[in-house]
Amino acid sequence: VGNSSVLTCPLKGNMTLLKWTITPKAGGPCTLVYRVDTNVTHRTNCSDNINWTFRAGLPPALEIRQVGIAQEGNYSCEMATTEGNFHKMYHLTVLAPPRLSLSCDEQGSPVCEAAAGKPPAQLSWLPGGSSTAEEKCHDNGTVTVLSKFTACSTNVTNVTTCMVSHPAGNWSQSIAC
Repeated sequence: VGNSSVLTCPLKGNMTLLKWTITPKAGGPCTLVYRVDTNVTHRTNCSDNINWTFRAGLPPALEIRQVGIAQEGNYSCEMATTEGNFHKMYHLTVLAPPRLSLSCDEQGSPVCEAAAGKPPAQLSWLPGGSSTAEEKCHDNGTVTVLSKFTACSTNVTNVTTCMVSHPAGNWSQSIAC
């Protein structure tokens, strides 16, 4: 989420026409068509952050600026060239890193929250002990994971660390309750 992504089509021969068809998981399809002979672009139902990027010596590529969850889906490119017609398919998966917070509840137990992550974050605790976790799904496809740590014995240290594992990164925070 928030980064840019550039998708390209294989170029063989001289290109005459390039078409991108985007089928997001949510919302209707979008198409972008570029005709080389007239240097004309036609777009249908595409958001403003999806557009062509032109680089010297390379075919026009599709750039998605400020990628959001709404851009997740299938991206299909069709290219007509002097060597024939070519097709390439991408599936764009959008990762949303969770927001980590750690606090103490009214019983003095550490509570760790990994909010609005996509996919859901995996939470673990140091030192090891028992914990309960619950997930809350949001309408935008993100998930909040809430974990409460309960120590079975009184340790020498009362510092507890919540570790968050996610495809977008790993984080940890420590707290003494």
